[in-house]
Amino acid sequence: MMDDVTAIGIAEGFIANEGPEHEIKAWQHLIDTGLCWQLQGWFGRTARHLIDIGACHERKETVEPEACRPQSW
Repeated sequence: MMDDVTAIGIAEGFIANEGPEHEIKAWQHLIDTGLCWQLQGWFGRTARHLIDIGACHERKETVEPEACRPQSW
């Protein structure tokens, strides 16, 4: 499992990655957590580029389980 600090480190290059798939996994983590949109601008621009070329995908929205939805009376 990828954590935030490791993903940022791989993206910035101060933590070595284990190959292209590992780097993409780090970027996907930053996209899934939304961190890439909160950090310096190049994170968001790079994430958008990776999504546009199909290397990463947009963050999947989570759907609340039926039991967690508010009940309408």
